[in-house]
Amino acid sequence: MRIVADTTRCVGAGQCVLSEPSVFDQDEEDGTVLVLVERPAEGGLDGVREAVGTCPSQALSLTED
Repeated sequence: MRIVADTTRCVGAGQCVLSEPSVFDQDEEDGTVLVLVERPAEGGLDGVREAVGTCPSQALSLTED
């Protein structure tokens, strides 16, 4: 499972960082999402799915590749 971030859609709300700070961060200049762990471990996927689901601009998604 891989995390995909569309920084052109990100509004910098930071919900993903609040949910999973070990996986997501925000760019210091524009506040857009930074993916720290592109392929999270199976054990952490529930939290990542929740973080992806809380993104208000739907800038995050998960793919199977």
